[in-house]
Amino acid sequence: MSQRRVLTGITTTGTPHLGNYVGAIKPAIAESQNPDVQSYYFLADLHALIKAQDPQRVQQSRLEIAATWLALGLDTDNAIFYRQSDIHEIPELAWLLSCVCAKGLMNRSHAYKAAVAENEEGGVPDPDRGVTMGLFGYPVLMAADILMFNAHKVPVGRDQIQHIEMARDMAGRFNHIYKGDYFTLPEAIVDEKVEVLRGLDGRKMSKSYDNTIPLFVSAKKLQKLVRKIKTNSLEPGEPKDPDTCTLFQIYSAFATAEESADMRRRYAEGIGWGEAKNEVFEYLDAHLSGPRERYEALMNDPGHIEQVLQRGAERARAEANTLMERLRVAVGLGRFQ
Repeated sequence: MSQRRVLTGITTTGTPHLGNYVGAIKPAIAESQNPDVQSYYFLADLHALIKAQDPQRVQQSRLEIAATWLALGLDTDNAIFYRQSDIHEIPELAWLLSCVCAKGLMNRSHAYKAAVAENEEGGVPDPDRGVTMGLFGYPVLMAADILMFNAHKVPVGRDQIQHIEMARDMAGRFNHIYKGDYFTLPEAIVDEKVEVLRGLDGRKMSKSYDNTIPLFVSAKKLQKLVRKIKTNSLEPGEPKDPDTCTLFQIYSAFATAEESADMRRRYAEGIGWGEAKNEVFEYLDAHLSGPRERYEALMNDPGHIEQVLQRGAERARAEANTLMERLRVAVGLGRFQ
């Protein structure tokens, strides 16, 4: 494993929006084109079942997200792109890890603690009401995703650092109990330079707030959404502060440094909000029109997407099967000679 290994999972529970692109997709696609890095990108569809129990929505989201990454230029010759559910060795590894993972470690999971706290605050007698084993054991499955390919680096948001630490704990315990160097201890990568994009109402762009701008809506819908972005009541001619403006933040996330500097100057000169919104729409539409066409073509050809994912799964399973054969022997589940 001379190459640095980087792994990224994409949960298939919704439609990708501008915030997803700026915060995760754009930097990941750039990394996928780096020949010095072996990148793994997967659709985390098993994880999606924890929250999403609408089969049609899960299926549609998997298709939309796969089409999005391919339309935006993911290099599937260099990177390995696959569906989590196609790698049957992952849930098997999750069970092996469950057998060395302390329950107390899972008790400290942020998601589990938040669910318990919500029940307690609501006066619910059973603090575990509504908590499934999927939610409780989520960090074990995430650890299996990472350790299956012995990833060195895992790009995550701050809220996911705990899960990487848990994966390190499980890897270390397994290595110790079975006296071998089976797993690399992964490291979390948090890019402080990656912006958290604000949504239509000024809060973090999130499906939870229903304030997103989907990546590949029609030009007409995109224009309508840009016009809905919250601004203040300053009139044309009055100087405006770009650093507190959602509209400027979205523009600068896509624009070059020179273009952002020019727009900043125009804010100081008092550009009107109507004019600014029209320019932001036209800029976004111009930059997204090409990928939008590729996305629509891919959505109309799911068979092609399936072929790409199956090729990725073949590459991933070749590695996964080799590791699992070694792990089965280590724990006493190897074949009889």
